[in-house]
Amino acid sequence: MNTTTEIAAAAARLVVEEGLEYGPAKQRALRVLGLPARTPLPGNDELEDQVREYLTLFCADTQPAELAALRALAAQWMERLAEFRPHLTGAVWRGTATRLSNIHLQLYCDDPKSAEIALLNLGVDYDVGQVRGPRGDQVDCLVIAAPCRPLNETVSVALTILDYDDQRGALKPDARGRSERGDLAALRLLMDKENAP
Repeated sequence: MNTTTEIAAAAARLVVEEGLEYGPAKQRALRVLGLPARTPLPGNDELEDQVREYLTLFCADTQPAELAALRALAAQWMERLAEFRPHLTGAVWRGTATRLSNIHLQLYCDDPKSAEIALLNLGVDYDVGQVRGPRGDQVDCLVIAAPCRPLNETVSVALTILDYDDQRGALKPDARGRSERGDLAALRLLMDKENAP
């Protein structure tokens, strides 16, 4: 096993077992393996392959139901926030989520404050943070603690507030021809496929 594969395997365990995002998982994997900080890191595709392998080996009996519960919760929030053209991204979209995963929704707004006003009108509490947007700049991220009844726990729903114009490139496929995100109709198609006999 080469070094990047070893890092990817260690990081995959942290993603699945501790719910870490890919970047922090790779950094922690370096420390766990006792490797120098400048060691080349695996790409996200390689890490995702290792996550899928780990899920197949160790979580095949629990992960599909957890993913289905998270996708159903994502769909509810996408319906509630439909005016902001929400797109689901991250592990819940890609099918690698477990009960520890956050739900990541991207909202496309004419006015960045309009989503906050909508949440206030819905009586929803949220925290405000910053994440890197598609253009490399810092954008607001609103984080909601949402109850997920099937999992019997609270799930973080992270709403990244993007400019309306950012929607144009939103559905471009990645290097493997897969979409990085999907709207509610695309999510429902995925859910229907999973529920098909």
